[in-house]
Amino acid sequence: MSVVVVTDSSCCIDPEVIDRFDIRVVPLHVVADGRDLREGVDELPDDLSGVTTSGPSPAELTDVYAEALDASDGDGVVAVHLSRLLSGTWDAARHAAEAFGDRIRLVDSQSTAMGLGFAVVEAARAARAGASPAQVYERAVRVAATAKTLLVVDRLDHLRRGGRIGTATALLGTALAMKPVLHIVDGKLVLREKTRTMTKAMAKLVDGVVAEAGEDPLVAVHHRQAPDRARTLAEQLSERLPDGTEVGVSELDAVLGAHVGPGAVGVVVASAATGD
Repeated sequence: MSVVVVTDSSCCIDPEVIDRFDIRVVPLHVVADGRDLREGVDELPDDLSGVTTSGPSPAELTDVYAEALDASDGDGVVAVHLSRLLSGTWDAARHAAEAFGDRIRLVDSQSTAMGLGFAVVEAARAARAGASPAQVYERAVRVAATAKTLLVVDRLDHLRRGGRIGTATALLGTALAMKPVLHIVDGKLVLREKTRTMTKAMAKLVDGVVAEAGEDPLVAVHHRQAPDRARTLAEQLSERLPDGTEVGVSELDAVLGAHVGPGAVGVVVASAATGD
């Protein structure tokens, strides 16, 4: 067998890719009307207003790590998770991994969505090619370090309630009717710049991605219940990025969607050309 890669359901990876590389995905949780539901496993409500979210428990992670280790025939597991500053998943993963010693290697992607997903997929490619646990780990770390995530939301109160941005930033956007452009820096979601309209904010997303993209970038557009806006963003990016760049479009799943709210759009740009 080969090294098995594990991640969590915030990764936004296409299910076909997950199946192709046998990536193991630990579900995050949505609590709605007193019911604890698992993302990607249980049926979730369309309306996410008022729901709360949580990461997997150490016990859940332990079970998945053990199954992945068995599947690797002892070659080992590399687990790549969303930023420790955005979720308690990392702490739960650290506790779960202690029981396995160095057979489980943990990576904090310092991101989420495809900022996490690109690192996971490239690590899984390396594993499929026969890389050692150390090499798969390094691949994940290096690709994750290249990821840049930019985001615009219709309303900031979803992020404020979840504690993902400060109250001052949320009040600024609400009181002044601003459309702040946010980005992830060192694993934390922070204000990048302020705009007054969604059109200007979208233009800033495109400019930001083009400035960060290399010759052969990995690019993903995400949205929450805003497919037309996402398609427009993808088209604008395709016009300005290097020829042949694939710009994937996907809707954010429930946990991330609950935090960004309807109408949100974001872009992740990363690089697989890390010097290997």
